[in-house]
Amino acid sequence: MSARVAGSRSTPRVAALALAAALALTGCSEDEPTDSPAPEKISITITDDEVSPLGERVEVPAGEPFTVEITADRAGEMHVHSNPEQEWAFEEGTTTIEATLDQPGSPRSSCTTPTWSCSSSKSADVDGTYSAHGLGGAKDLPIPAEFAVVGAVAALVVSFVVLAIAWRNPRFESMERSRPLPQLQAVVESTAARVAMAVVGLLASAYLGLTLVAGQDLETNPAFGMVYVLLWVGIVPASLVLGPVWKAFSPFRAVNAVLSRLLRVDPETGLYAFPERLGLWLAAAGLYAFVWLELVSPSQTALGTLRLWITVYAVAMVLGALLFGNRFLAAADPFEVYSSLLARLSVWGRRADGRLVLVSPLRNLASTPPSPGLPAVMAVLLGSTAYDSFRESPPWVKFLQTNEIDQTLLNNLALAGFVLLAGAILTLGTMATGLAPGARRLDLPRRYAHSMTPPIVVGYMVAHYFSYLVVLGQTTVIQMSDPLSRGDDWFGTGGWAVNHSIAYQATALAVMKVVAVVTGHVLGAVASHDRAMTLLPKEHQVRGQLSLLVAMVAFTAGGLFLLFAS
Repeated sequence: MSARVAGSRSTPRVAALALAAALALTGCSEDEPTDSPAPEKISITITDDEVSPLGERVEVPAGEPFTVEITADRAGEMHVHSNPEQEWAFEEGTTTIEATLDQPGSPRSSCTTPTWSCSSSKSADVDGTYSAHGLGGAKDLPIPAEFAVVGAVAALVVSFVVLAIAWRNPRFESMERSRPLPQLQAVVESTAARVAMAVVGLLASAYLGLTLVAGQDLETNPAFGMVYVLLWVGIVPASLVLGPVWKAFSPFRAVNAVLSRLLRVDPETGLYAFPERLGLWLAAAGLYAFVWLELVSPSQTALGTLRLWITVYAVAMVLGALLFGNRFLAAADPFEVYSSLLARLSVWGRRADGRLVLVSPLRNLASTPPSPGLPAVMAVLLGSTAYDSFRESPPWVKFLQTNEIDQTLLNNLALAGFVLLAGAILTLGTMATGLAPGARRLDLPRRYAHSMTPPIVVGYMVAHYFSYLVVLGQTTVIQMSDPLSRGDDWFGTGGWAVNHSIAYQATALAVMKVVAVVTGHVLGAVASHDRAMTLLPKEHQVRGQLSLLVAMVAFTAGGLFLLFAS
């Protein structure tokens, strides 16, 4: 097994601020020849954003322990995606780490500090990638992070007071105050437009299938970036700007249309009626399966694992659509449900009669059906994002290093715990509100969830993944020209370089994170208050919302704390 400290080939300043350097570990079997004897210790020094040594390769036998000594001028962490999965936290000063890599190969490693991040990959042509939290940390705020959290909570409380005084009647419950767009609707619903979108969706899926089946098991394979970055993160801005994009380009709707035509079945209803009681529960399960793959699976960067997940997902969607029609996809496809919920915050809406309208995002949000399972979907989205911040926090990394319990088991428990906690806060906060005559408390979570949580989810996603999307989105577009990792340049993007200018905007990014989270919570407070004006009896319209306020404060303070703790 070999270990290498890899640096960037760019200028020293760019290397320090944008990429720095990291420890890349590769495994070799005991039978593989080594160029030099195994070292007793691998020493890494990090000073003023500069890493030493650079480009030095050493050989370490697979399965045998080795020592890494990190001397740094500030605390940080190093992630080693290997077998076993490892995360090393280092303190200011000198930290000694005992490690073992069991499997020959070329695992990935990356390291982060509060203001910079770095990584290396299998390809010698790739200089590095960003951690989702590598930029815009707590130390980059113009004020202490504690003040930012207190200010955010204060803004939320003030918003609640203002709404309670000045907003006494529901304003968003009707879609009549919207502008019909008959000409635009005629275009987007035309046969030509539908066929074009279906073809684009099928071609994109075919390309992804090519990278999964014929591509090499390397981190430069664009399949990882297409799924984890362009799809999972890119679907947020796409849905906010364009509406339910996954529904429009869904390859499963296109396949279902063809199969239904051949079998002479209505593509909307399928062969059987979809059980309404299932609601969005299947979508919640699918979303959890995906965030588990992305955040917890010890082999999330293994091509075989991603290939298996996509295969199971695709087969389930095609069979479900054939049996229950497009109604199944609208309720069970995790990406379609996610995109459609986000699209409720766009300016493109639909009235009950199906007319396309230009509408206020909050009025559009209020028209979301309170389906069974909706709180579970929101709990998965909120809890997984919180866990993604928590798993990179130094205390958790140190706990994993010093605990003898299996790290994968602990990460599984942590993810499940965060999802359950988010669901508990949402459920208790909504069920503790006032109750109108004839209403059931068990129905309150789903009747409130669609109003208060989508803005919060969007705020968290923007704060959490903006820099991730900007940098790794560019990297993925570059890699897409070489789907088979042969040095091809299919789309002419192979020679592009990633623009790392965002690395110089750490303070702006830190402020943006706070603004995004606070804005999401304030909009959620406005939407949930308007909803409460409909659901609560007059005598409970103020004090009946106190539990909602407590839930919102918990999400705000907890979210910001975790965001800046990572």
